[in-house]
Amino acid sequence: MPVRIRLQRHGKKGKPFYWIVAADGRAKRDGKFLEKLGIYNPNTNPATIEVNVDDSVKWLQNGAQPSETARRILSYKGVLLKHHLLGGLRKGALTEEQVEEKFNAWVADKEKAVAGKIAGLDKEKSEARAKALEAEKEISDKRAQAAIEAATPDEEAEEEVTEGAIEVVETEAAAEETAEAVEETTEAVAEEKEEVAEAPEAKEEVVAEEAAAEEKAEEE
Repeated sequence: MPVRIRLQRHGKKGKPFYWIVAADGRAKRDGKFLEKLGIYNPNTNPATIEVNVDDSVKWLQNGAQPSETARRILSYKGVLLKHHLLGGLRKGALTEEQVEEKFNAWVADKEKAVAGKIAGLDKEKSEARAKALEAEKEISDKRAQAAIEAATPDEEAEEEVTEGAIEVVETEAAAEETAEAVEETTEAVAEEKEEVAEAPEAKEEVVAEEAAAEEKAEEE
């Protein structure tokens, strides 16, 4: 019976995750399987991968053939490396201590690389969050400034209103001065007319007095 190590789909539409299984190569992709070896969830960043290394190696030693995607996952988790090292052990090229030492060193380097990648992703997330907050603050400041400008009268408009009020006051004062001057002129003209009107009467009195004096002199 040909055995395949492959992915079996689970999850909901648009967000699938997978089981890594050893199954009969003639079975349906999502049908019965012989053993569940791990999980693969591509919806996280980085993807979540869990594999039972020892059980996977046993299936490989028994002739199981991984699919292309399963092979990449097994290689990522060191399953293919350990399978190769155990092949060297069987041939006598390596001891069990050397196999474990080489595999553990590889796992440590891999974990360090993964930790660095996660740290880089966390830094990118923090920077993106900081930029988003800065952009939001800038928008908020602009809105606040616009509200203040809308609520505060324009200084130029205030100056124009003040200058207009001053001009009105000056115009009213000039009009009052002109009215007073006209009134004074009118009174002066009236007084002059009265003096002119009184002047002929005084002249007639003088003439009458002179005529009476002449008549009196002739009689004498």
